Formats: sequence, C-alpha cells, structure tokens
Amino acid sequence: MKTAGQLLQEKQRQGIFAVAPSATVYQALQLMAEKDIGAVLVMDGNKLEGIFSERDYARKVVLQGKTSAGTPITDIMTKRVMFAKPSYTVDHCMAIMSEKRFRHLPVMDGNTVLGVLSITDLVREQIAEQQFLIEQLEHYIHG
Repeated sequence: MKTAGQLLQEKQRQGIFAVAPSATVYQALQLMAEKDIGAVLVMDGNKLEGIFSERDYARKVVLQGKTSAGTPITDIMTKRVMFAKPSYTVDHCMAIMSEKRFRHLPVMDGNTVLGVLSITDLVREQIAEQQFLIEQLEHYIHG
C-alpha cells in the first residue's frame, strides 16, 4: 500500500496552492477557480495557519450573509487543520478524512507542508490498487 508521501510524488498537479492570512475570501476563491481545486492552504510564509474550502465558503460566507470581497480569510478558515505524515498509508489518510468529514488533507513533515491530498486522490489510488489485485488473482487462476 502506498503512503501519503509516495502519492504526493506521483500527483500530476504539483505545487502547494496557498494564500496569505491577509487575503480576502474573494482572492482565495480566485485562486481556487484558476487552479480548479476545492481548497487552499492559508500560510504565513512557510507556516500553515489554516485551510479554506468550498464547504467553508458555503457555510461561513454565503449562509451567514457575508461578502467574499469584504471578508478576511482568517475569519472563516478552518484553523485546527488535521494533517497526515508522509508515512501514513492511503487507508490511514482515508480513515482520518472519513472520521473528520473533510475532503482535503495536508501532508506535513514536521512543520513543513509537502502538499495536499484530496479524497479523489485517495479513492483513485484505492481503485488502482484493487484493479491490480484483481489482475493478479486472474493471472493466478488462469495460470
């Protein structure tokens, strides 16, 4: 089974997409639209301060009648960010995301952010692994 670190290395879309704590919600949404992603990290230099997702936007901006242009990202970001270590398996990452009910999981080595895994990344990997096992079993059966 692959680890979070291995999965990050294989991702086609490399890079860490983040906004500064001084950014507005609108600026974060612009970056998310430009990169076609569902969440961005909020980072002060190399320090992870929080994460902002589409869910945060829907629940903490739209439903509360706030404006994107006038709301600082720090007012609505998720401040207590769950993360994975590079050594965590795909199953471990899935368990964290399922238990805590979120779709984006930063991978950190100490205080260094290595990247972000999405639920799609993890599901894709599990499907590929299951397909590999099926092919191996078919090969074994048919000799």
